[in-house]
Amino acid sequence: MDNNIKQIYQTELKRGTLILLVLSQLNEKEYGYSLLQKLVDKHVEIEAGTLYPLMRRLETQGVLTSEWVTTTSRPRKYYILSEFGRELYEYLKEEFNKMTNEVKQLVRGN
Repeated sequence: MDNNIKQIYQTELKRGTLILLVLSQLNEKEYGYSLLQKLVDKHVEIEAGTLYPLMRRLETQGVLTSEWVTTTSRPRKYYILSEFGRELYEYLKEEFNKMTNEVKQLVRGN
């Protein structure tokens, strides 16, 4: 099988879980680069060009709140889950677990 085709399908498979992975790491304030490093350290393959627009979109949707911290030499925008974001994260975790169980059953041939 062509590796390019594998990569395309792998990317599609990961796309659905990326939001859940990002939300899972935002119980405490994180700025973009620290979140990126945290995810990479946990073996999540994500690029800055994917993460930053996602975080801005989640903020616009009310899932994240942010604040600028200017007390350091470089001002940084910190993100954290909003109340809605915490509720959404819990909901998505439940749905992901249900879906994972369904997929496991189907893949096993049950």
